[in-house]
Amino acid sequence: MTYQDGEDEVVPELGVRMMEEGHKGVYIAVGGVGGDGEGGDGSCCTPRGARVRDCRGCFWYWVRLFLLFAALGVVVAACVKWVWPYLMDNEIVPVLNWETTTFSPPVLAVLVVASLAIFPSLLLPSSPSMWIAGMTFGYGFGFLLCISGMTVGLSLPYFFGSLFYHKIQGWMDKYPKRASLIRSAGEGNWFHQFRSVILIRVSPFPYMIYNYCAVATNIRFCPYFFGSLIGVVPEIFVTMYTGILIKALADASHDRRGLSAPDIIFNVLGFLLTVSATVIFTIYAKRKLKALQKEDEPLLQ
Repeated sequence: MTYQDGEDEVVPELGVRMMEEGHKGVYIAVGGVGGDGEGGDGSCCTPRGARVRDCRGCFWYWVRLFLLFAALGVVVAACVKWVWPYLMDNEIVPVLNWETTTFSPPVLAVLVVASLAIFPSLLLPSSPSMWIAGMTFGYGFGFLLCISGMTVGLSLPYFFGSLFYHKIQGWMDKYPKRASLIRSAGEGNWFHQFRSVILIRVSPFPYMIYNYCAVATNIRFCPYFFGSLIGVVPEIFVTMYTGILIKALADASHDRRGLSAPDIIFNVLGFLLTVSATVIFTIYAKRKLKALQKEDEPLLQ
């Protein structure tokens, strides 16, 4: 709406006429271009003191952010300079030396498979076993050992969980919001369950807890099993890469030599790619799980 006075002066559209005197109207601009030429972004309605305070607040925000990152940089530099060499010389290198001198590669292979098969049922972390697989056998044979152990380690909790079916159901009924994600995986057809299990494995949801809770969602074993095997593949490679990187740094520290330029570039690029892939997979899985939860809400009600 525009208003035109007797002198053919057009007032901007976003104006509110407050009173009328003869042929002239008095307007107040609302979110539009003000008549004082201070711009059309609404700043003309903001007091000058408030704008100054906003600028000061923004300035101190960036100062605090800079100081935070500077402090983090100092902590990281201190860890690289003193903490990491100490851990290498007194913890990691002795353990690696003990491992290589005590066990032969065949025995290590058996230990890796056995630990990955048993630890998930005992709610113990499996990362150290994957580190050893990567350090000792590399990506190829190490992956075969890890996936073999995980085949058993993912299956046993599913069958053990059936013994505590009613207790797990009671826990899920007690925390319905937290359990809604798990319940959504047990709805739908075979492919829906298979896809949901893959996304749960890739997401940051604690996989050892899901091993036992899956049976309480009435999910069938086949989609649970195959979805779990595919879903843990990224975790296996990331953990094995971490072990290989630790071994490379330990060897360099033990021999008192620095890494060559190609080794540094390869390790840095590998680390960045690993972190990026983990973040991307996690974000994608969380978004897909939320979408699946919305689709399954009518079924769960």
